[in-house]
Amino acid sequence: MQFTRITVDHDQMNGIPCVRNLRIPISTVVDMLADGMTEKEILEAYPDLEPQDIIESLKFAAEAVRERELPFVKIA
Repeated sequence: MQFTRITVDHDQMNGIPCVRNLRIPISTVVDMLADGMTEKEILEAYPDLEPQDIIESLKFAAEAVRERELPFVKIA
């Protein structure tokens, strides 16, 4: 998958994946969605974002965890 709206610059935000060099981390966008914010609320909170940025942030997050071993604790 090719991401055109995600940037990684080691001189900016310590290389954390961000939306279009805006210094808005992908994790921030995904956290807002997970907290129940609507697309409209996110766009109001971050006026520089565009609807496609939110969609690509979710796709990037999904790709980041796809087929990788994650540190889950087994509950007995």
